[in-house]
Amino acid sequence: MSHHPAALSAGSRVFAARQFAGSDAVERDEPVAIELPVAMVFNGHSFAVMLATPMDLEDFARGFALTEGVVEDVDEIGAIELRPEERGIEVRVEIPEPRALALRARQRSLAGRSGCGICGVDRFSEALRPVAAVKSATRFAPPALRRAVADMASHQVLNADVGAVHAAAFADLEGGIRCLREDIGRHNALDKLIGALAPAGIGPNDGFLLVSSRCSYELVHKTAAAGIGLIAAISAPTSLAVELAEKVGIGLVGFAREGRFTVYASPWRISEDGAD
Repeated sequence: MSHHPAALSAGSRVFAARQFAGSDAVERDEPVAIELPVAMVFNGHSFAVMLATPMDLEDFARGFALTEGVVEDVDEIGAIELRPEERGIEVRVEIPEPRALALRARQRSLAGRSGCGICGVDRFSEALRPVAAVKSATRFAPPALRRAVADMASHQVLNADVGAVHAAAFADLEGGIRCLREDIGRHNALDKLIGALAPAGIGPNDGFLLVSSRCSYELVHKTAAAGIGLIAAISAPTSLAVELAEKVGIGLVGFAREGRFTVYASPWRISEDGAD
């Protein structure tokens, strides 16, 4: 099914549906999250295709390039062009040619899906790429975590409409939500958020991440690549996520909801005194 280019900037489409409640059936229009193939193309060469929500795609490109090691700093990224195709959209990104050559040498295929961040990777070394430890010593106060968790839902505009998308948020040291991005994929949402921080003047030491999902290895890896010291998840972490977070000095919080949370890695990041 093709999509009109105008739909590529939206997060939802309306479908005719029939709702059953008891013995009654009601015909109604229902908003549904858009899911489209989004191809990341660097200097004319396709690198990865993800199923994603076609919103904030410039942010997506910046964050993806940084967290996937395509560039080391978002300042290396040049022009970003969104090119609608018949069944999806190409995000064409200009990067320095040495970076493009190194990228092609990796010969990596990321047959991305909304539920998996590293589907299609055919070598263990690529799936578990090393990442540098987070240099900052920032600590975070429990009340800031609780405030961010309590406020996050009010910023999830698309999810309130369709009920089917993840969110990644950046909260400041007091727990105020500074920036939030949404997508059908939790990895995509985090990439979009990370890509939005620098243009918004937000530095990695200015706060912490909060995600509306479980916390996987890939999310911790992206957090480390962005140089952020804490990631909190609404649901549970995985074993590799805990191990990586401890190794690179990231505070990993799970089950952050309703005033409580559990710290799984780098507990020194959580301090009643807050930031140093």
